[in-house]
Amino acid sequence: MGKRRGGRELLRGLSKKQKQHLREFGEEHPFYDKVLLLLLLHSCFPFQTENSDKSSAESDSETEAEQVSAYHKLLATLKTSPESESEEEEDESESEEAVESETEVNSEGSQETGEADGGEEDKNDVPDQEEVTATAEQTLGQEQADGADTSCDPSHGVIEEFTDVKHECEFSLETNFMEEESGDCNADKRDSNSSQAFSEDPFKQHMDKELEEKEAEKMSTLPKTSSQSKWPRLGQLTFSSTLEKHKTLKADKEVDVKQLYLHKPLESTWPKVNKQFLSSVNKPSDPSFTPLQRELFCIMNTYRDLFYPERNALTNGEEIRHAYCLHALNHVLKANAQVLSNNAKRRDQKPGTDNDDYRDQGLTRPKVLMIVPFRECALRIVHIFISLLEVNDKRKIDVSNKKRFKGEFGSDPEEKPPNLKRPEDYEAVFAGNIDDHFRIGVAILQKSMRLYAPFYSSDIIIASPLGMRTIIGAEGEKKRDFDFLSSIEMLIIDQADIYLMQNWEHVLHLMKHINLLPLDSHGVDFSRVRMLNLNNWSKYYRQTLLFSALQDPQINSVFNKHCFNYVGQVAIRNVPLNGSISHVVVQLPHVFRRLEAENLTSVINTRFQFFIDKVLPEYRDAIMSHTLIYVPSYFDYVRLRNYFKKEDLNFTHICEYTKKAGVCRARRFFLKGEKQFLLFTERFHFYKRYTIKGIRNLIFYELPTYSHFYSEICNMMKATDNGMDATWTCTVLYSKYDAQKLAAVVGIDRTAQMLQSKKNVHLFVTGEN
Repeated sequence: MGKRRGGRELLRGLSKKQKQHLREFGEEHPFYDKVLLLLLLHSCFPFQTENSDKSSAESDSETEAEQVSAYHKLLATLKTSPESESEEEEDESESEEAVESETEVNSEGSQETGEADGGEEDKNDVPDQEEVTATAEQTLGQEQADGADTSCDPSHGVIEEFTDVKHECEFSLETNFMEEESGDCNADKRDSNSSQAFSEDPFKQHMDKELEEKEAEKMSTLPKTSSQSKWPRLGQLTFSSTLEKHKTLKADKEVDVKQLYLHKPLESTWPKVNKQFLSSVNKPSDPSFTPLQRELFCIMNTYRDLFYPERNALTNGEEIRHAYCLHALNHVLKANAQVLSNNAKRRDQKPGTDNDDYRDQGLTRPKVLMIVPFRECALRIVHIFISLLEVNDKRKIDVSNKKRFKGEFGSDPEEKPPNLKRPEDYEAVFAGNIDDHFRIGVAILQKSMRLYAPFYSSDIIIASPLGMRTIIGAEGEKKRDFDFLSSIEMLIIDQADIYLMQNWEHVLHLMKHINLLPLDSHGVDFSRVRMLNLNNWSKYYRQTLLFSALQDPQINSVFNKHCFNYVGQVAIRNVPLNGSISHVVVQLPHVFRRLEAENLTSVINTRFQFFIDKVLPEYRDAIMSHTLIYVPSYFDYVRLRNYFKKEDLNFTHICEYTKKAGVCRARRFFLKGEKQFLLFTERFHFYKRYTIKGIRNLIFYELPTYSHFYSEICNMMKATDNGMDATWTCTVLYSKYDAQKLAAVVGIDRTAQMLQSKKNVHLFVTGEN
């Protein structure tokens, strides 16, 4: 098929005379043979030329005007009108390369919102070591070489990712000076002259503090002390710190933008960019922030770690994204301005005088790492950055490779099936390009932005957990690199709950490799490196911002065990008063059965034994047909599937790997009652949200990760109108280690009673008038 298609496209590009010559002689006319033409030209004009066509295709800077050499002018005169299509063909081949590269990195549940390919698209989200290693061998180390443009490698047949290396000098921190930025130099000098402004800037306070060895030892050994506080919008806050008790923050009722020490031009651009979220309710004295943004930014701006577990893609997701983008960009602009200012001071000082006052850099350049689940999120972040840097419509900033970025990270609205009906929260999460294998470096300097910068020349890295996993690699692999993570000063993990549905191991792998001493120097000037980096104390200065839609032990563990900020941490800890069980509309008895486990590691085996010994025998009878078993963990699903096969039970199963035909077949068998049991995984429901018809008996093998999935699954029973609702049942297994999930389903008060009660069985009935 590929050869035929290629042949047809070649014929389409020929003129009538060329086609006639092809029919008569069986070959293309020598005049139109590009290779022969180039050989003739080289023989006539033996001088060096550069491949401008390729360079223009690789660097999509929309502002650069290429100078056309005499050779290319001559070449243009020899080309006839049909041959002018070669540029279009090159653009088409570029777009095909982008499509092929996206197809190569397709991953499991994030590629398709439709029902075309079933659950097979979710494979990268399961902890499959062989698959990750294979992907790593293909794509690792592409950002390592700053001087080589990575393009198609015909020997391997793999289209490697694009990295812009053409603007190295323009975006180099070492070779630029503050004077080149109009106006900012004077502002920086004014700030440096004012000792008060210098000392009160949160960035200066945080980065310039020198820890003592005793303090570093305390942070690695002593437990944290905590205190509580209640804020008007965020609610219950927990402040914790290992060092001397820091003052508990108080919520600012009003915020003056000038007091936030925002770097130019953010003071003037932020109110315009954030205008979409502001309402007439906002006070005139606080025109720039929503109440949520104001309280979040007050915490962010003190450089404390922050965990906010109430992010909602439908309501406050974009508000939060704008707030952390402002904070990250503010940090990068201040850090780069400090370096450029010191460059000018060093240039002006007398030769031979060594000064230790210019320590303003890390061991590597990347300062901010932003982890997001999908390409669409990266696209929105870059758009926010561009909006924040553009003072007005007349002063547009220069964005290198913007066209290519839009092509690779944008999406086609027509690709989405028109008749697809899904819940609103699903539409909000899976909007746009939902490929989950990507990483991109962003350099920001002198009112311009460079996309696809090599990592060691980037200020900000935006990536997915899978994208980071494939470049970090595993121990023993030849091609792996994580030195660029050595001096990360700000880590932002957004939508952390989605990574539980992808592969949480990738997040843990990243946390183990961040802020380690680099294995190579990467050309750093050690006289400019901060002492905190040389002492390997980067992790104590790193600010971590963690946003999630839910409280989960695994997310809590990352925040508690992998965040060492010397300033302290702030976690929002609001308890759910009403659980999602209140949203169940069908009349249904819910039986909650508590299982006793000695410790956390034994819960998995205890649950399995409890299920096969006490729960399953009650449902083996033919009367208890149409039983759906909801299984959150894929490993539990595999264990149950193997047990059901061994016991020769009449069952079918649907998981994230099941092909569309298999899903349709299983749903049909279950609806008609030909199969008594249906094993159903949580990740399939997360990525597909199909309505399963025919459910009469429901078993939650474990409480769902997302509390609203509980009411969604229960409400699926009303999809079958057979008048047999009196026989509907729902059984839920839980243990004391499921306290957070249980509270999200039944509410905090009922949870306390159920965990402390001597009874192991609790009954709730929903749907009663």
